[in-house]
Amino acid sequence: MIIKKTLEGSEVILALEGWLDTQAAPELQTELENLGNEVQNLVIDMAALEYISSSGVRQVVSAYKKMNGRLIVKNVPESIMTIFKVTGIDKRINFQ
Repeated sequence: MIIKKTLEGSEVILALEGWLDTQAAPELQTELENLGNEVQNLVIDMAALEYISSSGVRQVVSAYKKMNGRLIVKNVPESIMTIFKVTGIDKRINFQ
């Protein structure tokens, strides 16, 4: 998986590309752990994400908790959005 990080003021955008699976989830976890207190909003862009496993879903939920709800997940492919809908996560996290 490739993570492209962009900082725009107090907002961080993480663009994910490839597979967010058991092997790649720790990489996203590290990115989330390294977010400083100055980050007010987090955007996860999934436009180029091909697959997400339960480990990846856990990292998205972790990001939501870390940001106290100030998380936007955008450009989610329909196949991945189905997973968020089945788990009910789509009711809590702001998807665009």
